[in-house]
Amino acid sequence: MFAAIGRFCVRRRRVVVVAWLLLLAAGLAAAGPVFAGLESGRASDDLESVQALDLIADNATYGERVLGLVDEVRVPDPVVRAEVEAAVRDIALVPGVARVLDPYAAAGARLVATDGRAGLVVVDLERDLGRAVREAAIDAVSLRLRELPRRIPGASVEMGGGPLINEAVNAQVEADTTRAELISLPITLVVMVVIFGGLVAALLPLLGAIAAVAGAFLCLLGFGLFLTLDPNIVPVVTLLGLGISIDYALLIVSRFREERAAGADVPDAVERTAASAGRTITFSALTVAVSLSSLLLFDDPTFRAIGAAGGAVVVVALLAGLTLVPALLAIWGGRVPFHRGLAPADGVFSRLARWVQRRAWPVAVLSAAALLVAGVPLLSIRLQNGGADLLPADVEAVQVEQNLAARFPGVPTVQPVTVLAEASPERLDAYVASLAGRIPAGDVAAVEPASRLGDSPYSQVNLTPAGTSQGEAAQRLVRELRAERPEFRSWVTGDAAILLDFTASLVGTLPWAFALVSVAAFVLLFLMTGSVLVPLKALVMNTVSLAATFGALVWVFQEGNLEGLLGFTSPGAIETWVPVLVFAFAFGVSMDYEVFLLARIKELYDAGMPNDEAVRVGLQRSGRIITSAALLIVIVFAGFAAGRMLGIKELGFALAVAVVVDATLVRCLLVPATMTLLGDANWWAPAPLRRLHARVGLHEGGPAPVPVAARVPAGAPVPAGVPAGVTAGVTAG
Repeated sequence: MFAAIGRFCVRRRRVVVVAWLLLLAAGLAAAGPVFAGLESGRASDDLESVQALDLIADNATYGERVLGLVDEVRVPDPVVRAEVEAAVRDIALVPGVARVLDPYAAAGARLVATDGRAGLVVVDLERDLGRAVREAAIDAVSLRLRELPRRIPGASVEMGGGPLINEAVNAQVEADTTRAELISLPITLVVMVVIFGGLVAALLPLLGAIAAVAGAFLCLLGFGLFLTLDPNIVPVVTLLGLGISIDYALLIVSRFREERAAGADVPDAVERTAASAGRTITFSALTVAVSLSSLLLFDDPTFRAIGAAGGAVVVVALLAGLTLVPALLAIWGGRVPFHRGLAPADGVFSRLARWVQRRAWPVAVLSAAALLVAGVPLLSIRLQNGGADLLPADVEAVQVEQNLAARFPGVPTVQPVTVLAEASPERLDAYVASLAGRIPAGDVAAVEPASRLGDSPYSQVNLTPAGTSQGEAAQRLVRELRAERPEFRSWVTGDAAILLDFTASLVGTLPWAFALVSVAAFVLLFLMTGSVLVPLKALVMNTVSLAATFGALVWVFQEGNLEGLLGFTSPGAIETWVPVLVFAFAFGVSMDYEVFLLARIKELYDAGMPNDEAVRVGLQRSGRIITSAALLIVIVFAGFAAGRMLGIKELGFALAVAVVVDATLVRCLLVPATMTLLGDANWWAPAPLRRLHARVGLHEGGPAPVPVAARVPAGAPVPAGVPAGVTAGVTAG
């Protein structure tokens, strides 16, 4: 099948390239609507805290809230008052605006800064507005308030509130994604020119990556018709598409050069590459897709959207590797440089493997110990659901939030813990009063009287926790309220409740996700190697490697190390969704490199090489590809880590660390050390499984490329220069 795909791409190369050009144009056209349609995601409707929020929203008098901070003025000044009140009257007439509050209303004292030099205009929108009406209302409100500095000398206006924070997030995501691509792609091109020694060969993986990203945007546009796309989905899927497609294209081009070095002409080299490396990247794509499919197990719409979109992008990257890159090789392959003769069996990586094999026990123990020590910070991980603090401090909507916290004590900045009950306000107040002895007094800063929720049968009471909205006091308060339920039906919600519910959902699902990924990876590696020990060893090493990655993530972003170097301010916690995506992505990429390496080692072992020699030569022949791929994918991930959105910065950093650890400490030290210690036992399997593998096992597609002159009839003398073991798999003719 893969050889047939290669032949098709040679014969119809121009048709294939034109089809991908059309896909690229469609993907670029889809980018705008995708970014415009992003909305902050929400947790599952099955969570108590989310159910409560839905009930509150369904029965609330007003919808979203927009804030206008009029600063650098004397609020009591008659001129200032006249202009602000005129603006308020105009805003009240804007379609979609339900209510406007200003510092001069009867209850407006809390909307004046403590220094008297700023006032707050609060605009509540109507409920259930369509997107177009909502956006038009926000634009009209902002436009009218921004006229004030022209009418009031020295005044300034800053706009904030939930809708504008969401807009700022979307804008920052788009800026970070564009910036990451502009940074990483040129650097990637330069590095690939060095790797391949020519511009044409270097361009091919880059073109494949660009095509995959275009396909990613089309996938996102399609998913956006049925799902709410969280702003984090775009950079996450783009990051994945770039990294995976570069990996696959790099392997295809490298194998093509080997086939050319073996004496094949361009069409034959493309076909043989598709039959061998095409099969490898297909198995790799299956592994990555299974890792991403674990996200579908989580009861969270955003994770499921990333899992589905990520799986689709992996398929696009695979299709680019199987069709676009071979078609481009068929057109430009004659310009791709190569060195005639077999790939050397001795070099930097084989010498490193020989050094490791002489010290297998110390290297294995010290490498494993280093990974475990690096993972120690993981034991103290704290999670948070970030809001405006995920944005850079110079964003206007964030500055409004900071001003409220510093200068408007009457405006609460700590989100309360809310109890929603199907009861009267009097019964709800009595219930809260009955908890006075159970809830530590220091955990509650204030309690508002209960109030009826519109005309509904529900009432709500807000308890402001001491400290932050998601701090320890707030979480203790949520637990106490849920531990001592009233006799009537009730729900507890708020930032702390959402964090606890979401974290509990993650912790409950993670074991199942890990089990799914582990079983799938085990089955794939068994089908490829026929061994049960190699897959088990790979799973253990990947788990330890992941622990080290999480340890580095906590050490940097939670504990605040390297803040200046990476350009962020630590919130003292990790975004809740980051560890889950790191697990899914890093596990997939690690197994990606495991497939690359084991395919070569098993190929040589099956050709008759002793285990230790197969490990050395296999590492030599795959080490350069793995290292090059790792370097390129780290450049991509680092480009996203250089962004300004904290969650994406955390994800990009963690994945870069995971790739570096896996491609160096694990693949170059731990794998050869453990495979040397196990010896021929690496390839052991019970007799029934051996028979099963003989029937259904997956193979790389033949032995390592052999020069045409060395492909000799069976029984003929072996030409000089052909390494021992290579001819064992060469068929007659």
